[in-house]
Amino acid sequence: MKKLAIFVDVQNIYYTCKEAYGRQFNYRKLWQHLGYEGEIVTANAYAIHRGDDGQLKFQDALKHIGFDVKLKPFIQRSDGSAKGDWDVGITIDIMEAAPLVDAVILLSGDGDFAMLLEHIANKHPVETQVYGVPKLTAKSLIDAAQQFHEIDAALLL
Repeated sequence: MKKLAIFVDVQNIYYTCKEAYGRQFNYRKLWQHLGYEGEIVTANAYAIHRGDDGQLKFQDALKHIGFDVKLKPFIQRSDGSAKGDWDVGITIDIMEAAPLVDAVILLSGDGDFAMLLEHIANKHPVETQVYGVPKLTAKSLIDAAQQFHEIDAALLL
């Protein structure tokens, strides 16, 4: 059975699904779908901690499904902009998981991850897959992944 590692850029998936479809991503459906593909040995969801009730319920739901929810504090800068970027954390976790699994599955539309996927595919015998909203996923990321899965109505709530 294939060993799978899943990495979810929660903010990116939330905003791209909301912008493209006005709906939320169905993490339970994804989990069921991937469960047919292999054994999920790692499943990390990277989120920003704002501490509001809706967010806490969402994080509990992710944990209940089977995700390890990794949180970073929400930082409001003095100029009003916000910081809450998990790119480096996701990159480190993917690089550590790549030699141990058969497939790395990334949920994000962020083109910054293209170089990472190319790197791990060149270095390890690992399959790279990306789930993203087609029109809001960087072409470089789609091209870097061995498989691109379109987030469409079937994966939405």
